[in-house]
Formats: sequence, structure tokens, C-alpha cells
Amino acid sequence: YALYTSFPDLKAFERRLTEYIACLQPATGRWRMILIVVSVCTATGAWNWLIDPETQKVSFFTSLWNHPFFTISCITLIGLFFAGIHKRVVAPSIIAARCRTVLAEYNMSCDDTGKLILKPRPHVQ
Repeated sequence: YALYTSFPDLKAFERRLTEYIACLQPATGRWRMILIVVSVCTATGAWNWLIDPETQKVSFFTSLWNHPFFTISCITLIGLFFAGIHKRVVAPSIIAARCRTVLAEYNMSCDDTGKLILKPRPHVQ
């Protein structure tokens, strides 16, 4: 507390960091839900594609044509990964990790919500 009253910039930085991470949370939740839904659809479609006895008897592309649900969900999942969904679902933790790296230089850290953690000063002998 005493450090915050002495350094209002530190408190402002913490406030802005927590605000930014909190602002990312709704979008992150939506991206996670989209990834879960598309992954479950792809897994369900893959299961139906694999247990179909016709899959072994026809060519690969014909079997994909016979299972449009799997084909579309698989293409969607691949497209989402190319669009960077794997980064979007963990964006707040990426920001927090980068801040921890920078704050380590100043003997500080932060939690996943952006709250600053002040570490004790190292004793020089």
C-alpha cells in the first residue's frame, strides 16, 4: 500500500493492465466456445466417417464427399487454426506472461488478472 501512495504511476499501470485483461475475457470466452463446438463437431463427424463401412470401399475424396458434416467441420477447424484461434483463446495469459517478463526486471510480477505482485528487494552483501 505504501508503495502505491508513493508511486501513483504504478497504481495507474496496474489499473490499466487489469482493465485490459478484463476486456479480453469476453472475447476469449467466445473464441473458446467456438473452438469447443467446432472440435466436438469434427470429432463427431470423424467418428461417423470412420465407422461407415463404405469409407473403406471408396476413394478418400469420395468418402469425404459422402460425409459433408465431417468435411465442413474439419475445414472450419483448420481455417480457425490458420486464422489464429489458438492465440485468441489464450490471449489474456499471453499478455500476463509478457508483462511478467518485463516486470521481472523491476523485481515485480503480476497474476493472471493483472494485479501487480511486489517482490522483496534482494539483499546485497
